[in-house]
Amino acid sequence: MELPVATDGVYRPKPSLSLSNVKVTSGGFDESGYYDGVVRGDANSVMSRGSVAPTGHETLDVPPHYDFYANTEVWGRRRLSRPSLYQLHAKPEDDSRPPMYEETTTGQMEAGDSSNEDEDEQKEPPSEPTRFGWVQGVMIRCMLNIWGVILFLRLPWITAQAGIGLTWVIILLSSCITGITGLSTSAIATNGKVKGGGTYFLISRSLGPELGGSIGLIFAFANAVAVAMHTVGFAETVTDLMREHGAVMVDRTNDIRIIGIITVTFLFGISMAGMAWESKAQILFFLVILVSFVSYVVGTIIPASPEKQAKGFFSYKADIFAANFVPDWRGPEGSFFGMFSIFFPSATGILAGANISGDLKNPAVAIPRGTLLAIFWTTVSYIIISATIGSCVVRDASGLLNDTLSSSSSSEDCVGLACKYGWDFTECIDNKTCAYGISNYYQSMSMVSAFAPLITAGIFGATLSSALACLVSAPKVFQCLCKDQLYPLIGFFGKGYGKNHEPLRGYLLTYVIAACFIIIAELNTIAPIISNFFLCSYSLINFSCFHASITNSPGWRPSFRFYSKWLSLLGAVCCVVIMFLLTWWAALIAFSIVFLLLGYTLYKKPAVNWGSSVQASSYNMALNQCVSLNHVEDHVKNYRPQCLVLTGPPSSRPALVDLVNCFTKSLSLMMCGNVITAGPSPSAEDKASSESHVTWLNQRKVKSFYRGMEATELRSGVNMLLQGAGLGRIKPNVLLMGFKKDWHSDTLQAGHNYIGILHDAFDLQYGVCVLRMKGGLDVSRPSPSHVNPGFDGGPEGINAVSARSRIRTTPVSIEPEPQSDTVFQNKQGKKTIDVFWLNDDGGLTLLLPYLLTRRKRWAKCKVRVFVGGDADRKEERREEVRALIEKFRLGFHDVEVLPDIDQNPKSENVHQFENMVSRFRLDTNPKQDSESAAPKQREEPWMITEQDFERNKAKSLRQIRLHEVLQDYSREAALIVITMPVGRRGACPSALYLAWLDFLSRDLRPPVLLVRGNHENVLTFYCQ
Repeated sequence: MELPVATDGVYRPKPSLSLSNVKVTSGGFDESGYYDGVVRGDANSVMSRGSVAPTGHETLDVPPHYDFYANTEVWGRRRLSRPSLYQLHAKPEDDSRPPMYEETTTGQMEAGDSSNEDEDEQKEPPSEPTRFGWVQGVMIRCMLNIWGVILFLRLPWITAQAGIGLTWVIILLSSCITGITGLSTSAIATNGKVKGGGTYFLISRSLGPELGGSIGLIFAFANAVAVAMHTVGFAETVTDLMREHGAVMVDRTNDIRIIGIITVTFLFGISMAGMAWESKAQILFFLVILVSFVSYVVGTIIPASPEKQAKGFFSYKADIFAANFVPDWRGPEGSFFGMFSIFFPSATGILAGANISGDLKNPAVAIPRGTLLAIFWTTVSYIIISATIGSCVVRDASGLLNDTLSSSSSSEDCVGLACKYGWDFTECIDNKTCAYGISNYYQSMSMVSAFAPLITAGIFGATLSSALACLVSAPKVFQCLCKDQLYPLIGFFGKGYGKNHEPLRGYLLTYVIAACFIIIAELNTIAPIISNFFLCSYSLINFSCFHASITNSPGWRPSFRFYSKWLSLLGAVCCVVIMFLLTWWAALIAFSIVFLLLGYTLYKKPAVNWGSSVQASSYNMALNQCVSLNHVEDHVKNYRPQCLVLTGPPSSRPALVDLVNCFTKSLSLMMCGNVITAGPSPSAEDKASSESHVTWLNQRKVKSFYRGMEATELRSGVNMLLQGAGLGRIKPNVLLMGFKKDWHSDTLQAGHNYIGILHDAFDLQYGVCVLRMKGGLDVSRPSPSHVNPGFDGGPEGINAVSARSRIRTTPVSIEPEPQSDTVFQNKQGKKTIDVFWLNDDGGLTLLLPYLLTRRKRWAKCKVRVFVGGDADRKEERREEVRALIEKFRLGFHDVEVLPDIDQNPKSENVHQFENMVSRFRLDTNPKQDSESAAPKQREEPWMITEQDFERNKAKSLRQIRLHEVLQDYSREAALIVITMPVGRRGACPSALYLAWLDFLSRDLRPPVLLVRGNHENVLTFYCQ
């Protein structure tokens, strides 16, 4: 089936009921042709058609397609987007229905601009950057980084110190840690598409930016220091060769520094040339190392010459193996963990491939396969070399051809294994001046080799390749960290250059750091420095794998299955333990840096969302805690006012938000409710669920939930919130809303529905609070589509339904509203909070002011409690109420009794009240039966009959009198809290009830909070 396209470049199905376009199967119509045309997007067939409006009978459903899940685009073709659910079930006659697909292209092309399309078609596709497979990109790179300077220059010495047996333990322990880390890395790397950034990317996208950012900085720094370690190893070898031939520039230490700086500058030049040149150099180094290994193995088999015997080499001997199998600790570093700290950096190259994840063809395949094979083969090579060198070379030898065991000398006085083979090294052993042997001569492998220059070439290849790999890894990791902008002042180094986005500035920074550490010029000093940093990185990688597994998140689906969460946890713990056993003070420094950076990130809260396991864990903990509350019975001592606040968009009524936040912050639940009085549509859904509301609350530092609701009218939407808001026992029990100040000018139905909300809340056993401020609450001018006029009325009616806006197929991005200052954000000073506790509602009227005084901005306010009473029992009534408040331990001491509260109000105020409700009174003929008004009242229940007015006259006069009392006593208060009157349903019309609330709280400078609890105790003076 061919698909026509409109002039705007959007695919639309061709309207046709002809069965020639589809195939009929036993199950109905086969729409595969339609699907194929849609998904493949055949430009020839599509562009040749004109625009045909959809009829509503054709389907919009499409089969699964890669474009629907991808975040990136493929050059040269349009990217399709999945039709929305609204598009599938909207009414066919809805002329605002969106097109079937929204398509995007890589250019800045406007829809329907054919000239731009032609230009895009003529452009050449962008050149692909260099990408590597698992062998060249990961395995070889990791093996080269593992086969570093330690292999050739320190492994024979470690074997002499620890013995062959403990050397194997060191090797296997290191391999176990790196192997477990390799399994964890493989699991994380196969749980989604991996981009550039290596270790930092894996940890940060798993554990989040807090730990990921801190370990990213540490790991990048450790790699930069590792460049210095491998370069110093190379410089040591060159310096020793020069000294053997009598060439000395200054002295040994300064020669190492000079050669090291020259070498790292050369490597810096190679890295600046690009990844292609760096990869070619790595392959050359790999071949050189393999040839040097062959030369070494052949050398162990060839019979030893006198020159080699003088240096301690006697070929394979069982007694040499037995003697070297046990340890012989020497010097200040002579301990198991001393040797481990020196050897372990040689096993830390397992992340060299992962660190260039952005340059791999398929990181999810290359990282596991290449990393694990590299760990296996390098472990085998280490064990073989330690066993062979320990079987052929004695620990001490003089290197002098004259130190043979003559027939005249006594063999009993000869010390060392060499005595059995005709050599006497007793003098240098006793004097500890032996220059050769695996305990003294770092170049023992070169001495054993069949052709010594090949070992020297191997040393050059191993050290230079490892240094080059670290020199490339550190900037790649650091570049990704800089692009995420987690820390200030480092974004400068994130800029990429060329098709590979090479971090040239990062290369320069790494070069400077490496050069600074090269100045140390002592390999045994540099190696332990980076051991703790690498161990810290490995610990977090293992913990990332464990944490992602233990949270049971459905998003944790690594394709690499050969891992165990408990093994990852063991690896993480082992890394931490080893850190402190190696160098406890360095471990403390490493963790101090991690926690310092962690604290900074937690404080700044970067605006990133990577779906980390920490987020999944937070959900798990919250869910478990909510479920556990089901086993906790309610008790008055644990009562908390959990507030559902009808704010509409929270930014439109900031004063209401701020007041409720004062007595719920860090104490109880606060949920902002917003009812969208519009028909169902994507635009209404966007307004209801927009993240901008939550962002506004977060920026205001208000700890509140937000819940949007779509409904045909406000009352039904609020009713759904009242019944459906919350989770388990964490659900609202107090409703707060703004006073509808425009009730007398709005539609009559609007006021009736507003009072209906109060009745609904009472029916559902909610406490109710209504806030009124002199200037009103609503600081915005919202469009009719999302106004909630019943919360603090605007000019629109409560049943106003907005015209449907044109439907969009992509979510609307709404910027958060600006922050407005309110009186509740300021310190209230030494003002008063006047509480008119006129009717007992369970204690909510007293509890809310008490919670306010626990906040700093309200702490200096004095709470005055006003109660009614007879004039002749005034003091007795005061003491009675004061004693009750003291039992509640609220700390309110100022109690005032109002004996004149039941007096008649002033006549002018009564006249004002009557004028207020005159519009809503039914004119009935006194000669007719009183029931004559009943039919009309049933049609208009908000209207006030004469019977209603007379029946509620006493309550009306009381509200008028209370208004006079408030004017007399509370003009300068910071807040007035008064018990809200209750109008009986069916006996008090909504208009009369609104008039009570209006007249009671009108013309008052302080904010007025009308409170009515649900008449269940919220205060108690008992201990149980």
